[in-house]
Amino acid sequence: MRLTSGGLIDRDRQVGFTFDGHSFLGFEGDTLASALLANGQRVVARSFKYHRPRGILSAGSEEPNALVTVGRGPGQEPNVRATMLELRQGLVAASQNAWPTVGFDLLEVNDLLSPFFSAGFYYKTFMGRGESKLRVWEALFEPAIRRAAGLGRLSREAVHLHTDSAFGFCDLLVIGAGPAGLMAALVAGEAGADVILADEDSLAGGRLKGDPQEIAGQGGAAWAAAAVARLTAMPNVRIMPRSTVTGAYDQGTYALVQRHVPAPGRPEETFWRIAARHAVLATGALERPVAFVNNDRPGVMLAGAVRTYLNRYAVAPGQRAVVYGASDEAHRTAADLLKAGVHVAALVDARPGVSTTLDIPFFTGHVEAAHGRELEAVTIRRADGSSDRLHCDLLAMSGGWNPNLHLSCHMNGRPRWDDSLQAFVPVEGAVPGMRYAGSVTGAETTADCLTQGQRAASEVLTDLGRQAPAMDLPDTSDTTRAAQPIWMVPGKGRKWVDFQNDVTDKDIRLAAKENYRSVEHMKRYTTQGMATDQGKTGNVTALSILADATGRTIPETGTTTYRPPYAPIAIATLGGHGQGKGFAPERLTAPHNVTLSMTAPQIEAGLWYRPSYFPRAGEETWRQSCDREVTMVRSAVGICDVSTLGKIDVQGRDAAAFLDFVYTGTMSTLAVGKVRYGLMLREDGHVMDDGTCARLGETHFLVTTTTAAAGLVMKQLEFAAQVLRPELDVHLVSVTEQWAQTAVAGPKSRELLNAVLDTPMAEGDWPFMSCGDVSVGGIPARLFRISFSGEHAYEIAVPARYGESLFRQLVTRAEEMGGGAYGMEALNVLRIEKGLLTHAELDGRTTAYDLGLQSMMSKKKDFVGRAAAGREGLLDPERPRLVGLKPVGAVQQLTAGAHLFEPEAEPVRVNDQGTISSVAYSPTLGHFIGLGLLKEGPERYGEQVKMVDHLRGVTTLCEVCSPVFFDPEGGRVRG
Repeated sequence: MRLTSGGLIDRDRQVGFTFDGHSFLGFEGDTLASALLANGQRVVARSFKYHRPRGILSAGSEEPNALVTVGRGPGQEPNVRATMLELRQGLVAASQNAWPTVGFDLLEVNDLLSPFFSAGFYYKTFMGRGESKLRVWEALFEPAIRRAAGLGRLSREAVHLHTDSAFGFCDLLVIGAGPAGLMAALVAGEAGADVILADEDSLAGGRLKGDPQEIAGQGGAAWAAAAVARLTAMPNVRIMPRSTVTGAYDQGTYALVQRHVPAPGRPEETFWRIAARHAVLATGALERPVAFVNNDRPGVMLAGAVRTYLNRYAVAPGQRAVVYGASDEAHRTAADLLKAGVHVAALVDARPGVSTTLDIPFFTGHVEAAHGRELEAVTIRRADGSSDRLHCDLLAMSGGWNPNLHLSCHMNGRPRWDDSLQAFVPVEGAVPGMRYAGSVTGAETTADCLTQGQRAASEVLTDLGRQAPAMDLPDTSDTTRAAQPIWMVPGKGRKWVDFQNDVTDKDIRLAAKENYRSVEHMKRYTTQGMATDQGKTGNVTALSILADATGRTIPETGTTTYRPPYAPIAIATLGGHGQGKGFAPERLTAPHNVTLSMTAPQIEAGLWYRPSYFPRAGEETWRQSCDREVTMVRSAVGICDVSTLGKIDVQGRDAAAFLDFVYTGTMSTLAVGKVRYGLMLREDGHVMDDGTCARLGETHFLVTTTTAAAGLVMKQLEFAAQVLRPELDVHLVSVTEQWAQTAVAGPKSRELLNAVLDTPMAEGDWPFMSCGDVSVGGIPARLFRISFSGEHAYEIAVPARYGESLFRQLVTRAEEMGGGAYGMEALNVLRIEKGLLTHAELDGRTTAYDLGLQSMMSKKKDFVGRAAAGREGLLDPERPRLVGLKPVGAVQQLTAGAHLFEPEAEPVRVNDQGTISSVAYSPTLGHFIGLGLLKEGPERYGEQVKMVDHLRGVTTLCEVCSPVFFDPEGGRVRG
């Protein structure tokens, strides 16, 4: 079926590929669809519900039929549109939704059973009341339907796709590289604007690639290539072929998926976020099929697609053709077929009083039905009522054109109906900053498209304060379509509207009859427009049928909601780098290698790797190491890397007022050189995080967060600064990775620090909760007198590149003083002994009241979450509230996550009194201790409760006590 000449393919570069295990040849520049047609492969897929044979319908991203699986094994990808898949050497593709073969599919029996499978059949047949009917559904119908459902199959093996993500910025994003888009890019580019020209095809030109018209005395495709060459020479213009703009979002942000030609080291796809000051939508129009009996048979194609295969790919989709439509373009299609040497059996024009100059049989009327499993003949109904049956293997049909306006509707609703065009068109201003040009507005000629592209770019340049260059528009040879819409042809039999989901005119009329008259209800009841093409070819035809069935006009019927993405996107592409370590990065602290050299096992903490404990000779279990480290901190000095705590630098004239707003307490009264413990709430009144706030200068603060919530707090502060209090002059930056911070804790902590500080501390110089600048070996550092252990302690921060050296020095000196490094296990024990909180307690469900921190909620100012935190339910005395727990019975073990009950109560849900959030064995106290949330907790000190862990089979009698087990007066931390 390959023509001997013509086309935009490279005949010198032959490409081998396989389809369903059979080897074929194509050329560089082919798509899989054009290569299959060239090799005479007419049946390429099966429909979803009835498994009817399907052939190629279109030549673009609107293709509903030709979905294939590409590749084998872990990398196989289902539901790839053959019309968009560029042919490459060694390509392996397979049909799907068929067994055993696409040519002989046993499930085609569904087509014979179609009277039982009408719209909504599963609701009516398999659902109902009664336990017996439910059992039948679960045992028989649901498994059978699930096995038959779906299009294509994943391999179920791990896939390592190379995808990327990127950001782009421009003055003007031109969406579509047809004549209107090319002209808009040329005008803006010549004026010096930063332009991105994106098109989903590999070649620019839009419909010019498929029509043999002339522009400026040369072929349309040649003019497009010359325009691309001009744009490529402009340093301010970026051309992005194979790039589909899939969504329009707030503030000029557009989602774009770029496909790449396979090459070693190159990603398969890149997901772009484009921030554009302005956009020009020049996406053209989509041809729609006509609904007539058996219009879904292989060999029935869109007329514009036939011209594309003829003129771009040099492929004749058939040998004996009938052309049917109600526009001058149907005549052009017939002329192109004749020129290519294809026998045209007839040209059928639905418009009365129209004739043709072509030397072929001409009829005024309609194609009423198609015949054959693959197209063999059509029945033509003449205007006078007589009919003819013509043999053919190709029917080129055109029911009219729908502007491809999806992106214009992604933000503010639905399009507008244009009576003169009998089509929906974009609404001006629906997407701020977006203008429309070309066939998307209903423009019919290339001259009109060029004019609109120039005008849209000139308007953008005016808004940008630039002068539009003088540019003469080229002459064009095409004329108007002079089209009339054809929605459906009367006739006895099923007429297909959604080719992939097997939705017919009868399904739509049934939906209306059963009172699913709303277009949104009809869509869901019939699944019209819910296939992978998202109704690009069939939705407007469906609206016309629904309108007729309900006695309304099409605009009265309305449209369904257009939502992103415009075209299917692989989840891996959306994830970008989010796989492997890109999904869960390994974040390593500055002294990571030092801790490894000390044989410390590493554990994950908020994506960071931190040492769990530091084993020494003779210690056989982690508990032995942990107990030693706790005792070491209590009696001498311990060193712990705490760099993973979130650190956010807050500066600006209104920094203090801003922190007053985000913290429950007041930070504006904090003196320079002082630190204050702070609490942050979510807007719903629950605790988000706790931490410290240090005032380094009059307008300079450093906020610390827990390791787990560093990102959440940064997000919250950014939101508050940009949305809640945009009038405040405040600037935020995360400096977590820029500073290595080490805790020095224990009675000998000041002595140790004085051995490394350039200026030793005198007693009383650094009272509890103070901060300031120091230096170590000439390196500027920051010192904070804070403690997460309940001991006299400090945290010293140095630039990250010095963190490893400082940690080594501190550990060496600590060991000389009878101390050493301690890890996360000991840190947890120390904080539980002191009753300090982590996200085991700040689990997203607790409030300041639950945690005994209600006194930190200022009554003199507003803050995030204040109103919600005062809700009656969040102040209920019976809420689970923070307590301490210690075992008092024969069983001494406590387990985190266990539930609490009255001693004599049955341990079932209705008797649940609370849970244990954290537990530890305390070598300081000689027994297990725990923190928990118990109903009416603080009022129950001295009572006994029963801890029950059904999972581990542990039951322990506990005494309720204060959550502060060690040094409740705080003498050690302040001394």
